[in-house]
Amino acid sequence: MMMKGLEKWFTDSLGSAPDPSTSFLNGGLFLESSSSSGGTLPWSFLSLHSNGNSNSNNSVCCSLKSRPAGVGFLCVTLSVKDKEFAAEEELLEKQGGAFNTTKHLWAGAVAAMVSRTFVAPLERLKLEYMVRGEQKHLIHLIQSIAASQGIKGFWKGNFVNILRTAPFKAINFYAYDKYRSQLLKLTGNQETTNYERFIAGAAAGITATVLCIPMDTIRTKMVAPGGEALGGVIGAFRHMIETEGFFSLYKGLVPSIISMAPSGAVFYGVYDILKATYLHSPKGRKRLQHMKEGGQSLNALEQMELGTLRTLMYGAIAGCCAEAATYPFEVVRRQLQMQVRATKMSAAATFIKIVDQGGIPALYAGLTPSLLQVLPSAAISYFVYELMKIVLKVEPE
Repeated sequence: MMMKGLEKWFTDSLGSAPDPSTSFLNGGLFLESSSSSGGTLPWSFLSLHSNGNSNSNNSVCCSLKSRPAGVGFLCVTLSVKDKEFAAEEELLEKQGGAFNTTKHLWAGAVAAMVSRTFVAPLERLKLEYMVRGEQKHLIHLIQSIAASQGIKGFWKGNFVNILRTAPFKAINFYAYDKYRSQLLKLTGNQETTNYERFIAGAAAGITATVLCIPMDTIRTKMVAPGGEALGGVIGAFRHMIETEGFFSLYKGLVPSIISMAPSGAVFYGVYDILKATYLHSPKGRKRLQHMKEGGQSLNALEQMELGTLRTLMYGAIAGCCAEAATYPFEVVRRQLQMQVRATKMSAAATFIKIVDQGGIPALYAGLTPSLLQVLPSAAISYFVYELMKIVLKVEPE
């Protein structure tokens, strides 16, 4: 009778609504061996019980431990798992992941805004050489722009440039970290290999290019001869759609992808290789140990794994290598974006035309101001990006 009473108590307990705050319930009973029970518990009791509720998954686990003098101790564990509560936890986890992704994207966007505004004058000079075919000496070109348009002339088109580069860099940085982490999971390695870094960088460059090239095309159109008459971003967009069709916004997509794949691979690959090399050095390990000991007491700058100077330097080196390796593709892409439907040429034909008119050096027209722009831009971009990830508390993807 005692056994039946216990069974009924457990069944009633499981059938009642569990307290959401209770995840398990432990208990036990001292049982004395008797002739009626033979010193054992019935199998109907030593089994798992479920209340059959579709919204919960509850169970009882029983075990009997023997003690001296014919006494046994019955250990009981009541496990309560509410499916609705688990679903809420899963939803909160997904929302947290989406919020972390948003912070990650903002870190890249802010990095682009700061770096592009800082180097806007150098970007303007580069476009003068690449798009307008300017032949003046660099100093003379600076004097010409200052005399005709004033100081503001060096920031001409910077707002549109930010509209283009902010989402581009946000997607680029985020995609690289995401692709790299996924490759790491697929291979099962403890650390990303150089090959995986280059693959992730190339994929990130392609992803950002496909999504953001329309704004780049519009900006190029605005700074070209006659672009002032189009009436800003909306005017240039409307003009291109009406005169050349929607797909004119994707002019130069193929050379852009050909350019950005190796550019992204070199940019992110070189930076990550330099960073990994330092962190595995005795000095790097010492810095990581210092950061671990300091914890949250360190400020944002002190929490940067490479430190301020080394982050700026490695970013500049990575940017310089990427720009030099892919600059000819950039020249061809800009020329394709300038073409109209009546005189449209293929990427190969455009490449041949540039070489015929100016020789191989024409493929590197504007490289000097471009490098002068890329060095500080890449340095500041990586520095602000790493800093913003710490400030915004971005979790690793």
